[in-house]
Amino acid sequence: MFDSGLDVNVQADLKITYGHETYGPENEQRHLDDIRRSLLDPSASGPDLVYSIAMDVGRKSDVMDLKQRMLLYGVCAYAKGKIGREPVRSQGHIHAVSMSCGSSTPEVYEVWSGEAIIMMQPDATDTPEKCYAVHVKPGEVVVVPPKWAHCTINGNPETDMIFGAWCIRDFGFEYDDVRAHHGLAFYPIVNDDGSIGWLPNRRYQGVELIDKAVRSYQDDLKITPGVSIYQQYINNHDKFDFVTQPGKYQQIWDNYQP
Repeated sequence: MFDSGLDVNVQADLKITYGHETYGPENEQRHLDDIRRSLLDPSASGPDLVYSIAMDVGRKSDVMDLKQRMLLYGVCAYAKGKIGREPVRSQGHIHAVSMSCGSSTPEVYEVWSGEAIIMMQPDATDTPEKCYAVHVKPGEVVVVPPKWAHCTINGNPETDMIFGAWCIRDFGFEYDDVRAHHGLAFYPIVNDDGSIGWLPNRRYQGVELIDKAVRSYQDDLKITPGVSIYQQYINNHDKFDFVTQPGKYQQIWDNYQP
């Protein structure tokens, strides 16, 4: 387990719990029936509990600053296993416009254990042109920019996957376009050897899949490799202002490359 900088534990039943100096909510749960509309096979069987979510987690000493900044930290735990031919995954969404900043907002993911694949594409119209499948290992970070459609995939079906993420406090999700296309532009498939392959979603047209590892965000977003994103916030409370004030960083979002 990568050291997240927080006293947070995940139990075998995917329940997220907190140490004495850490606050967090009761877990939300997403079940298989909640995501069927975005699956390759909506009737497929798999784990009933797909993932657990705890939105608004942090050190008790940071709560006032986080609220003032409109910054929110979330923790998610994904089940191992498969849903039909697919690995466990979310249904996908686009970040809605937040009232606090008047914009769709980015999200910063950090994997703690297992492996994630963050799939993202510039939109969920018929022709998004490119779709990225970014493989994220423990301690690695990936940033989803504003307005992009994205979903989270358990990249190793043999084990649970846990990650933390920075997002804006008044977050909201848009599902309509993703659901209308029954997911993003490619479906992840578990091959016979356990690796992840891809099948195109025929509801999209002419989309190129770019399957890649994470890149460094040190030059543009000033994220330090190897240091947990919560610890980076502790070291510099302004570090993730780009999450809550994305309009000030428009030059980064223009022509963004994951």
